[in-house]
Amino acid sequence: MHVSLQIRALHDSDPATIAAAFQRIGWKKTEAQYRRYLEEQAGGRRVGRIAFADGRFAGYVTLNRQPTYPPFAEAGVPEIQDLNVLPEFRRQGVATQLLDEVETLAGECSSTVGIGVGLHPGYNAAQRLYGKRGYILDGRGITYHDHFLPEGAQVVLDDELVLHFTKRLRPEHR
Repeated sequence: MHVSLQIRALHDSDPATIAAAFQRIGWKKTEAQYRRYLEEQAGGRRVGRIAFADGRFAGYVTLNRQPTYPPFAEAGVPEIQDLNVLPEFRRQGVATQLLDEVETLAGECSSTVGIGVGLHPGYNAAQRLYGKRGYILDGRGITYHDHFLPEGAQVVLDDELVLHFTKRLRPEHR
């Protein structure tokens, strides 16, 4: 199925639309979260992109220019965060186009972009997509709430248990 896709910056009118769309499918995503994204976007910390397929909200992604994951923060690597596409719009290129957009934005300020992905089965499609797009493990291990876990740690398998990846966007200038 081919959809006409429009991607634009996150606007003031979007938080209620996004929160309602995810609440309809049983996801706990609050309007306050998207209001915070708008505030961070206004302050230059985060960039939000929202996708509409055939005029209907389909998904969004953000690029955090000041991530809290220590290796990205220390290296000045922006991090793609919170990529979400509504189930009815999956496998139609929405996530790919959202990622294309934020990778381009990341490339304006960095030669590398980072991304974290959860480990539970809800992230299986994302894990495959990032590998296909050239993301490679950063080799630092698993984190929980951005803290590295030692061998033998017992953790909860939730959205905060993450592996991080990077992708080279362009050669570094020397």
